[in-house]
Amino acid sequence: MFEITFLGTSASAPSARRGLSAQMIQHDEHRFLVDCGEGTQRQIMQSGLGFKRLNRILITHGHLDHILGLAGLLSTFTRWETLEAIEIYGGRWALDRIHDLLFNVVLRGAKPPMEIRLRSIQAGEIFDTDDFSISAFPVYHRGPDCFGYLFTEKSRRPFLPELAEALQIPPGPWRRDLVNGQTVTLPDGRQVSPEEVLGEERPGTRLALVGDVGRTDDLVEICRNADALVIEATYLEEEAEMAREFAHLTARRSAELALQAGVKNLILTHISRRYRERDVLSEARAVFPAAIVARDFDTFQIKRGDLTKVALSPEE
Repeated sequence: MFEITFLGTSASAPSARRGLSAQMIQHDEHRFLVDCGEGTQRQIMQSGLGFKRLNRILITHGHLDHILGLAGLLSTFTRWETLEAIEIYGGRWALDRIHDLLFNVVLRGAKPPMEIRLRSIQAGEIFDTDDFSISAFPVYHRGPDCFGYLFTEKSRRPFLPELAEALQIPPGPWRRDLVNGQTVTLPDGRQVSPEEVLGEERPGTRLALVGDVGRTDDLVEICRNADALVIEATYLEEEAEMAREFAHLTARRSAELALQAGVKNLILTHISRRYRERDVLSEARAVFPAAIVARDFDTFQIKRGDLTKVALSPEE
């Protein structure tokens, strides 16, 4: 299961009710901040998420509305928070701008409060654990080195307690080791293999997150059958030409991608101040009826085939 909290859902500039682009994605003890628009540190505090274990940041691209909040975040870490190191992942162009922002503007020769590691990425896997992995994929937007991120839980064979009971396997380390794929020797001397108590392999949850993007034809297979797709909806179709000019999507085009890719759930973000939320939602739902427009501080749990809203924005 992945949990995503939207910290900023506005496009280009903040509005009275929406901050600039930022999302927190959590999986067990792991936390990832995706983009860090201006004011993100305040949004983190207001959301109640706090700064603990906030040591990995994924950047979709280097435009200022997606990175300026890193300056304030580093300033906060300098004064109040303690981390041994922070890793910032992104394309080379984005990291060059971030380096200038942090080292030439915020620090200006001062020693950083923690080790700052700028991780230049290419398409492919960038993070891996026993339970899940993160892959980066290129997207088309204005400027070089723009990326989206695919969070993928690893396939698992479920433990079937009824089979364990039938084999009289006592609770404790034997069941744990069987879940981990190890053959065990029970206290009575019998050996039990994982195949005797595990079910058929089940694919894990998949979450695709796309930042600013101007085309979708190259994203269909990447997003195929994702349990949730988070993507921008900066324009409406009435201004489709402007969307193409600035390499953004309309709500309709984002919904068409979700439909073509067969995703289970669609969450729209990066909403322009020029539109009413209900109009964005109406355009998207005409194509993909289950579309949702995220608001600041909305939190969703994403499981295989299921999306549950667990925290509401202050407006609700």
